[in-house]
Amino acid sequence: MRERRIDDGYDYFKWSHHPSEINAAGNWPMNEYTMWLTAKGKTYHTPPRPDCKYVNEGMSPEDSQTKWCIDMAMEYIESARQYDLPWLFSVNFYDPHHAFDPPKEYLEPYLKNLEEIPLPNYREGELDEKPAFQALDHKGAYGIVKNYPYTEMDDHDHKMIRAAYWAMCDQIDAQVGRILDYLEESGQLSNTLIIYMSDHGENLGDHGMYLKGPYFYENNVNVPLIISWPGVIEGGRVSDALVELVDLAPTICEAVGIVPEEGMQGKSLWPMLMGNAPLSHHRDTVYSEYYNSNINHRDPMAFCTMVRDERYKLVKVHPRNGKQTILGELYDLERDPGESHNLFYDPSYSEVKMRMLELLCDRMAQTIDPLPRRRSFW
Repeated sequence: MRERRIDDGYDYFKWSHHPSEINAAGNWPMNEYTMWLTAKGKTYHTPPRPDCKYVNEGMSPEDSQTKWCIDMAMEYIESARQYDLPWLFSVNFYDPHHAFDPPKEYLEPYLKNLEEIPLPNYREGELDEKPAFQALDHKGAYGIVKNYPYTEMDDHDHKMIRAAYWAMCDQIDAQVGRILDYLEESGQLSNTLIIYMSDHGENLGDHGMYLKGPYFYENNVNVPLIISWPGVIEGGRVSDALVELVDLAPTICEAVGIVPEEGMQGKSLWPMLMGNAPLSHHRDTVYSEYYNSNINHRDPMAFCTMVRDERYKLVKVHPRNGKQTILGELYDLERDPGESHNLFYDPSYSEVKMRMLELLCDRMAQTIDPLPRRRSFW
């Protein structure tokens, strides 16, 4: 089956949520990437490597889903160019993601210096003072026993997974470079707004866990964001300002001269990008939420919200079922940038905790749709 489309403004769509041809239910999902492979006389096959059971031997760069994504984007953009039409295209790579299966060409350079790769940021016993689902995921990601179980991995496993993840990032860099070269060669680069971002990060063993889940460590929520428009936006600048992905919609609207839809909750980055606002500040706080989006967290369920300012980060667990003794996290990012020591129950931080809880309440309230849909009753 193919993903059911909604009226999201896209007229053209290529479906490949996951590179594998067969989904977890054993169904053939009409994956256009694997159909592309079939047309080339290839099949999707990524067996485990003999040197680490947690890392797979990936498809070659020429046969990877990452390359397929760029090929499809370039095909669409070139068609629009030939007909002199404006275009917008979103390219959604599956990588970097588990299964950790980069092409060997990208992994081998890291294997030559594997001993130099750092081990995960994990302090033995730190999860004892953190919410219960983190200890659960310590035994297996997503609460699934044996699913990247940190407790059963050795230093070699940790380094291999990190190397594989970095290798997948390198492959994306190379493929994004292809489309940038194409835009320049076809004379479109100076008229193209490019936004490079990610939806979430990856634990990579930090805090004793792999993949992602109901936690808000910097490696989960601090994702890449690069915005480029040669000749319009001055390049080579770096900002450490707090921003949110919801800021992108009003930014795009302002960039192309469209009045943002009333009720949009983001704050446009356009003044900062155009040099009319300082690079050092955009928001006082950033907010994130996790409402039990993984079906494997059932006891306890995981409902959490987070707010962060320039120095502190607070996470509140909202109990729904199951016994939970740790109902929040508080980190002093200045003194503890690795977020190893939970200060939520530290009396010396009670004033900070109350201030951050108040900020969290405000941010939660601000996420409510200010323009709820009015239903007509006939």
